Amino acid sequence: MPLDMMDGGWGAEPGRIARQQRARRGRRSYCAGAAAEEIVARDYEGRGSGIAHRRWRGRGGEIDLIAREGDRVVFIEVKQGKSFDAAIQRLGPRQMQRLCASASEFIGGEPAGQLTEMRFDLALVDGQGAVRIIENAFGEV
Repeated sequence: MPLDMMDGGWGAEPGRIARQQRARRGRRSYCAGAAAEEIVARDYEGRGSGIAHRRWRGRGGEIDLIAREGDRVVFIEVKQGKSFDAAIQRLGPRQMQRLCASASEFIGGEPAGQLTEMRFDLALVDGQGAVRIIENAFGEV
């Protein structure tokens, strides 16, 4: 098999190489995100919270982790980066809106509905796997 058909070497189409590189980056990002979520889930479980859902998907989008602390539901957005500062920069206003919409959808299925006590936490994971939790990161929603 010619070199360009095996590994994107000489003579390969630039568009195909770019697609392959994006696919590899996407797989790496997915795996890094899943690993960060697992680290955070263990942190919450170690503090006595029960993880009720991982990657819960609603019409508004996905919520990384949903924990229960007694009657309170905690929605956890996990961000990973080389540093905590880099990780926190990955959360923008539109994503916060989508998270709130998905959380509202989730809460609608709870026995107390919108009266359910809830909190939004932001969990940051740095390049070394250290975790920093910002409780009630979105304030009163």
